[in-house]
Amino acid sequence: MSNNNKLTETDLKYILERTEAKKGDYQRYNFTQKENDALKTFFDLAQEFDDINNFYKLCVSIPKSFFDREASLYIVDPKLNALVLIATTDARGQQLNTPHPVDVNPAEQPYYTDRESLVLTIRGKEPLIEKLPFEVKDDVLGLLEIYPVKDLGEHRELFFQKYANRIGFNIHNRFLVEKNIEHLKFIRTLVADIEHNIIVPNMVYKLFLRGLRRKIEKNIEMEGEFFEKSSAGQCDDVCMKSYLKELGDINSGLTGELENIEKHYKNMSLFIETLFRKSHFDQGRLTLRTKPCNIKKGVVVPQLERYIEQFKRMGISVDDRFSGIPDAEIITVVDVGLIAQVYANLFSNAVKYTQEIVTDTGQTKKYMSYGHEIIKDFFGPGRDGVKFNVFSTGPHIAIEEREKLFDEEYRGSNTFGKPGTGHGLSFIRNAVEIHGGVTGYEATQYGNNFHFILPR
Repeated sequence: MSNNNKLTETDLKYILERTEAKKGDYQRYNFTQKENDALKTFFDLAQEFDDINNFYKLCVSIPKSFFDREASLYIVDPKLNALVLIATTDARGQQLNTPHPVDVNPAEQPYYTDRESLVLTIRGKEPLIEKLPFEVKDDVLGLLEIYPVKDLGEHRELFFQKYANRIGFNIHNRFLVEKNIEHLKFIRTLVADIEHNIIVPNMVYKLFLRGLRRKIEKNIEMEGEFFEKSSAGQCDDVCMKSYLKELGDINSGLTGELENIEKHYKNMSLFIETLFRKSHFDQGRLTLRTKPCNIKKGVVVPQLERYIEQFKRMGISVDDRFSGIPDAEIITVVDVGLIAQVYANLFSNAVKYTQEIVTDTGQTKKYMSYGHEIIKDFFGPGRDGVKFNVFSTGPHIAIEEREKLFDEEYRGSNTFGKPGTGHGLSFIRNAVEIHGGVTGYEATQYGNNFHFILPR
């Protein structure tokens, strides 16, 4: 055992002192057999119930079972930044997940209300408060209300205060465990993001480098032939012009390959910077770095350039005449790296799933389009939304599958035989939602429209 793992004499002395102090505390508490049984039952069942909702119900069941008192438990809701009713033995007309009554509030000491109840404040572990996945005020995690009571007496009040403390320690530990589990899930998801948007697309470097090598080898080969013929006096003006033309073609090809590599490098650098942010790993969720951006010029066009050759190879034309107002400038405050990956995923899906259709006029078409439109008051009065669309031709997605499209690892029946993990659309939903937006799917004439709506 290393020295760091050994229990020092100082540590042992402190622990023994605390043990003696706590033993003395319980002697002074002088809890009754029923009170001790209530605490032991709570401890035992708190270990048995893994589900947090069952644990909340346990918290209110102990006062009911042992002391024939109704109880209500209020816990901090991070989304509302308020205490809400989470479990009760008798709601007294109050619904679950609604804010606490005005006369039930945190306080330093237990107190009685006019509606004949005892209110006890539930606090977390002070040294670990900052580790919680949400902010709390004055270490308060919740409230426990016991009723009907007018005056339980000092002894029983002390018991319920200690009981509320035990609830607080347990809830705090569960919040920390839940945070760690969510953090691990996020890391797993982020690894999938990295594989989907960096590792797999990065393989295209092999194609660029292979093309670059072929052209360089051709250049070397021509250089050898030219000097050989020149040395033998076999290269006249016609021969010279032929070599120069071919060299010009090769150099043009080399320039094209270099431009492809530079574009790919710029895109990969953007994605790497976005997905490997330290703040993602620290906070266990995607974090934003926003700035004003012309979505079409700054995001859509660069991503379209990445996929345009794949569209051509698949016989898919890009027709933005079907896409609303593609040339109008929309400046939106977004995280450019994340929204670029949203479009990359949508274009990647369009490459895989776009199919040929026959129009009303009998024409055969296979195309994708993109664009946007303004939706008045989408996020409330005076809060317009910008709807960004990516449409592709093909059969509609089955009605029963549409609500699951953006779920993690879900793949529809139309994906049979196509490569993929079912992660692309769930990443889109996550990236859009942290911008305060929503995602969606529409079955439209001739095909499928995937969209996301952001606040304008």
